[in-house]
Amino acid sequence: MKITTGARQSVPGLVLVVLFFFAGCGGSDNQNNTAPPQSSAAPAVAFVANQASNNISGFTVNGSTGELVPAGPAVAVAAPFGIAVSADGTLVYVTSQGAPAGIAAFTANPATAALTPVTGSPFASDGLAPFRVTVSPNRFVYVTNQNSNDVSAFSINVQGGLTRVAGSPFSLGPGVFTPAGITLSPNGAFLYVTDQGSNQVSAFSVNQTTGALTQIGSPVLVGTTPMGIVVSPNGAFAYVTNQISNFVSVLSIDQGTGALTQSSVSAAGLRPTGITITPNGSFLYVANEQSNDVSAFTVNSSTGALTPAPGNPFPAGTTPTAVTVSPDGRFLYAADQASNDVVTFAIDGASGALSRIALVNSGGVTPRAIATPGRP
Repeated sequence: MKITTGARQSVPGLVLVVLFFFAGCGGSDNQNNTAPPQSSAAPAVAFVANQASNNISGFTVNGSTGELVPAGPAVAVAAPFGIAVSADGTLVYVTSQGAPAGIAAFTANPATAALTPVTGSPFASDGLAPFRVTVSPNRFVYVTNQNSNDVSAFSINVQGGLTRVAGSPFSLGPGVFTPAGITLSPNGAFLYVTDQGSNQVSAFSVNQTTGALTQIGSPVLVGTTPMGIVVSPNGAFAYVTNQISNFVSVLSIDQGTGALTQSSVSAAGLRPTGITITPNGSFLYVANEQSNDVSAFTVNSSTGALTPAPGNPFPAGTTPTAVTVSPDGRFLYAADQASNDVVTFAIDGASGALSRIALVNSGGVTPRAIATPGRP
């Protein structure tokens, strides 16, 4: 391998909102991994999971500057670790390691970022120490459980609540433990999970009707302590941060079977953790906890190879842990775990370089995750 440097709603109204979410999802007959185009009309909101202060803070986004504007009081969630937002911004799911552990579910106002708990929330995780979460475009939610070494699967009902998928939780198999990052292919056909304990990535096919998982072959070895993972919008590549190896693994995806193959690696900063990619697939960003910066790369759409963007890396706050981009691809947000803030960067649309433009308090203590609608 080569290394390169570098407000509560009425029930009828809620039903319409969630039906709109389903209508915008990819159907089960979609057999390719091409992501639907993103537009500047996507909801301009963001949500942050603050672990130590046991809350979720919401923000609206200034459409001109990209700056985050606090939406109001934070919402209580015990020890939140992961967060995911539906593509239309109306549903938010949060993993909680409090007592009892589970998944907190909210409906969200996509204009104001106001959150309302879904009836029945939080939902039991069916696993131990729920960690990261992802939302399928095909109405399912998946969660990694670090202490039971499995993945929980849920279907989303019309109110936004969760129902356990038959067979859940799904084992990662022998020799695989401490699952961490989790993501889906753009059409929801394949699921990928990083495993910190065995330094591998597992692949699953997703039953588009039931949400059940079937493992694809054997896990693929990557670097040491893999954490974050993201799939390119064209579904051809997966990118993994390796916290101890300090690089990003590039994996090729067989778009027919979902199987993974090692391709290359690219050097990141120190202890790379969070990772995200722009909606057009041109640029990839990594949060480096120990070097307090963000690595920026341009992406070769044919090979998946990464090239450092001009000026790489870019200083963030203290211990940046998670990154996400705005749905229109113009701005990057980095949540800083130790300085309890979020840095906003403007993305140069030609080079992928970052310009720091704003800093805002995360709305709590120890922000561990940040998410925008439909964005990893």
